[in-house]
Amino acid sequence: MKLVFATGNKGKLREASEILGPEFELLSAAEAGVVEDVEETGLTLKENSIIKAEFIYSKTGMDCFADDTGLEVDALGGAPGVRTARYAGEGCVFEDNIRKLLAELAKLDPSTPRTARFRSIVTLIIGGEKHFFEGVMEGRIALKKSGHEGFGYDPVFIPDLSADDISEYFNGVSPAPNTTVAEMTEEIKNAISHRGKALRAMAAWLNNSR
Repeated sequence: MKLVFATGNKGKLREASEILGPEFELLSAAEAGVVEDVEETGLTLKENSIIKAEFIYSKTGMDCFADDTGLEVDALGGAPGVRTARYAGEGCVFEDNIRKLLAELAKLDPSTPRTARFRSIVTLIIGGEKHFFEGVMEGRIALKKSGHEGFGYDPVFIPDLSADDISEYFNGVSPAPNTTVAEMTEEIKNAISHRGKALRAMAAWLNNSR
């Protein structure tokens, strides 16, 4: 099945392709002929996800999906949230975002919990109809960057792992207490991540609806 993924992020496209598997042929927005950027003016992750998916569908008429993902840090009142990709300002890169995040948390009392979560909302448009899927990964923010895998905030996000996660993905041996997502293999990240959960839910729905 061919789907357009409303992204220009090669890391996200590769991640989605690996999660969905060979039954789905994913095209990036550019591969589908859409090179314009869409302005993400939504006030929520769901609104931005809808905006991006509707933009691709209006341009191509092809079945497509878009995700919007936010990092929600409890001690910062849920920020950066909908501004996760632009936390340090327009035109920033994730290195800038990470520096700002760590700086903001450093201003707080050291005993303040650093609990956080990634939340992904996926909007799928099939034949003009919208369907929504959500995934969440709970965890906390590290004191400093660690690891070189993944992208975005992965070097400072320490995910909560269940006993089942440890048994299945770590051969029953818990990783070091402060292991970030950027220190995990892509296979493990895809299995436990917010986006992975949302995309697997989408894939299950697509397979069941055929």
